[in-house]
Amino acid sequence: MDLTANAFLETLRTFPRSEDPATTHKHYKGTAEVLGVRMKHLFDTAKRFTDMPLDEVARLLDEPVYEARLGAVSVLDFKARRKRITDEERRALYELYMDRHDRIDSWDFVDRAAPRVVGWYLLDKPRDPLYELARSSDTWERRTAVTASFWLIRRGDLDDALSLAELLLRDEEPLIHTSVGVALREIGQVDENRLVAFLRDHAGDVPAVTFRYATAKLPPDLRRDLRARNALEAQDPNGAASA
Repeated sequence: MDLTANAFLETLRTFPRSEDPATTHKHYKGTAEVLGVRMKHLFDTAKRFTDMPLDEVARLLDEPVYEARLGAVSVLDFKARRKRITDEERRALYELYMDRHDRIDSWDFVDRAAPRVVGWYLLDKPRDPLYELARSSDTWERRTAVTASFWLIRRGDLDDALSLAELLLRDEEPLIHTSVGVALREIGQVDENRLVAFLRDHAGDVPAVTFRYATAKLPPDLRRDLRARNALEAQDPNGAASA
C-alpha cells in the first residue's frame, strides 16, 4: 500500500463530494480549500493510513486542503492509540504536532489529536508545555492546552487541568469557553466536590457557555444554586461575597 501524502489525498478525491463543501464543513472558518468529503470517509481513510511515515504526515500537514490536514492529525491520533507504541514513538508524535502547530487552524484538528498525542505523552512528564500553550496569543494553541488536559483528567490527574481551566477561564475567545467547560465537566465526573469548589471559588467569573458545559451533569438543584451564585457575583461581587 502506498502510504504517502499524495496517495492519501488521491484517496480522498475518489469519494463523492458535497455540492456545497462550505455547508458540509460550516464550522471551519479558515480559508483553505474544502473538498466536502464526509467525515466517515476521511476517518476511515486515516485509519487505513495509520502506518504512514511521519515525514509523510508532515507533508500532509503542508497541504492547503482542509481534509488533508484533518487527515494528518487523525493519523497521529490513530498512531497514539496503538497498544504497543513505544515511548520514543509517542515522543515523535508529540514533537510533530507541536512543531507544526502552525498548520492546525481549526478546533476539530485540536480536538481530534490533542488528548492522546499531547496529553498522553505528558502524563509522566512536567506540564510546562501546556502552560506555555495556555499563555499563547494563538487560539488553537490555547485550545490544545486545555484539550490535552482531557487525557490527564481521564487518568484522575486533576491539578494541572484545574490550573489550566483557571488560567483560561476569562479568555475572550468563545472556542476556549467551550473547551474549558468540557474540561470542568469531565473533572466533575472524576471528583464532583472539586468541580463544585472551583465554581464557587470563581463565582462571577465563569462565562455562560463555560458554566453550561461544566454543570451539565450535576444534579439540577446544585446546578441551579451554582448558577444563581455565579449570576449574583457577576452583578455584585461584594454582595455575593458577604451573602
